[in-house]
Amino acid sequence: MTDPRPGLLFLCVANSARSQMAEGLARRLFGDRARVQSAGSEPSRVNPYAVAVMREIGVDIGKQRSKAVDSIDPAGIDTVITLCAEEVCPVFLGRVRRLHWPIADPASDDPALAREAMLARFRAARDAIGERIEQFGRAEGLVGTA
Repeated sequence: MTDPRPGLLFLCVANSARSQMAEGLARRLFGDRARVQSAGSEPSRVNPYAVAVMREIGVDIGKQRSKAVDSIDPAGIDTVITLCAEEVCPVFLGRVRRLHWPIADPASDDPALAREAMLARFRAARDAIGERIEQFGRAEGLVGTA
């Protein structure tokens, strides 16, 4: 018997920030009404700033791990949501609905950026992703309209 719940896959390049935050937010919002995963074309590690800003809103993504897009079973995915803005998004092979939410990458290698500036960038990305997930959830009937 196949799982009737919709399968969602959030993609970005490193699977370290945007897609990880999206996975955590969607899991919290949709609960067991959807199967939620994230992956990337060049997986690295979950960014500590992403973990920190998610913890601020009560979502723990500290145990999540970066995964390669080719490690995801296409049979369990119905919708792929890419979160890339300025970079080339990963490709997911499979017959799925594809949505694109361009969110700027909050990560930066600029040593001049102070911790508070980095946290602000990650909060902005988290909040933008959260708004899109709530809109998507209402449209798909995965959350109430209240």
